[in-house]
Amino acid sequence: MKKKILITGGAGFLGSHLCERLLNEGNEVVCLDNYFTGQKQNISHLLSNPYFELIRHDVTTPFFIEVDEIYNLACPASPIHYQYNPIKTIKTSVMGAINMLGLAKRIKAKILQSSTSEVYGDPEVHPQVESYWGHVNPIGTRACYDEGKRCAETLFINYYKQNEVRIKIMRIFNTYGPRMHPNDGRVVSNFIVQALKSEDITIYGTGNQTRSFCYVSDLIDGMIKLMNTGDDFIGPINIGNPNEFTIMELAKKVIEITGSKSKISYNPLPSDDPTQRQPNITLAKEKLNWQPKINLEEGLINTIDYFKTVI
Repeated sequence: MKKKILITGGAGFLGSHLCERLLNEGNEVVCLDNYFTGQKQNISHLLSNPYFELIRHDVTTPFFIEVDEIYNLACPASPIHYQYNPIKTIKTSVMGAINMLGLAKRIKAKILQSSTSEVYGDPEVHPQVESYWGHVNPIGTRACYDEGKRCAETLFINYYKQNEVRIKIMRIFNTYGPRMHPNDGRVVSNFIVQALKSEDITIYGTGNQTRSFCYVSDLIDGMIKLMNTGDDFIGPINIGNPNEFTIMELAKKVIEITGSKSKISYNPLPSDDPTQRQPNITLAKEKLNWQPKINLEEGLINTIDYFKTVI
């Protein structure tokens, strides 16, 4: 049965992949984006599809539509973008959640919140489980994003308890793949762009801090599987790749795949930068029968091929 689905932030990196997948599965998709970080070229290939609609709109103001499901992805997600206008970032998370939950309540739609591993802050529990409350500095440089997303989770849970809105909360860990913004300051895109330009690869700190990298198609699988669970399961649930790599290992892997002449240079670590980030995905395996399929090397090759076309 064809569903009508609203995706906020649909022209962004994750949103564009989600639009594409849901259209391929035979749904009608309405993509909402204000292009603060989303880009029209991410979804330009979908514009000729009669079941795809693109609307320029900012989620901080209410929006009215009739749909079956809402995926709330609108929010700048890389430190460069979310720290550029921190007030805008927290407004997008909080006001965006209020407006979309209000819409879901009114039209009785199911709604999924794309939360983040950043709700765990600089974690004292490793790997991170959903029951961990986090270790977040509420007045730090990253707080506009971390606390905005934490507040959005609070709003979701209260709309569920008070108004019986059908919700899903997904905590997204580092994700990479084609259509990442070349200047988003994230480690994968930074390293690939620097390697392809034969510039020094910049590592902050010693390079011993770890990250876990999930390829975009795996993440979208998890997101759709979560939306399709019964109303009794709401999350939060971690979706990410539990294979942990040091930043140094990633840098060397990118240099090797690109065949770049880049050298590695070191800069001081930014404040509140997490030293470890790794999801425990036991719940995702159990509730969604989900785990990532694409390994880092395969994912990096696809991502590097994409960046060669945009640089």
